[in-house]
Amino acid sequence: MNMKKLKREDLISLEQYSGQRDEFRRNIMAHKKNRLIPIGPNVTLHFEDRLIIQYQVQEMLRAEKIFEAEAIQEELDAYNPLIPDGCNWKATMMIEYTDPDERAVALTQLVGIEKQVWMQVSGFNKVSPITDEDLERETEDKTSAVHFLRFELTPEMANAANKGAAIGLGISHQAYHHATDALAENYRASLAADLDSHPTD
Repeated sequence: MNMKKLKREDLISLEQYSGQRDEFRRNIMAHKKNRLIPIGPNVTLHFEDRLIIQYQVQEMLRAEKIFEAEAIQEELDAYNPLIPDGCNWKATMMIEYTDPDERAVALTQLVGIEKQVWMQVSGFNKVSPITDEDLERETEDKTSAVHFLRFELTPEMANAANKGAAIGLGISHQAYHHATDALAENYRASLAADLDSHPTD
């Protein structure tokens, strides 16, 4: 499917959203279950798509009581880059530890972890992400608990995923090594839905 960018006419008014918010939230929570993918015990990738981004925009407009056309467009311009383009996957990476002290230590041990994430369509090479395009999120001494990742696929990879090929995912960091060769079908199908079909010679 083609993940078209959001336009103002795709959004609903603050008044309408207030009436539909509970149902919208329920639908989003169910949808997100297939797009929150754990890698080991302490890392989760939150894969973005058009519906999730629309929800985030609607929530932002509601919280800030934004209704002017120009201000709405500013929010869309900020969030639209997070929507997959039909040839990639985009995800927010969360490093999660319940104990603050353990978390602080882990973040010093996991420098560079975002660059060691990989995804793989069965039969093809692993794909490393383009990371943190908006701003630098780590120092020499520690990494951030949040990173933004973009995995660019070839047309052949996208077509294979659309046809049911397994999708693997993992992290190959010296301090954190977890992987799966084949995601569960609910995850695989949700990610494949982000991709366009591409004509290949």
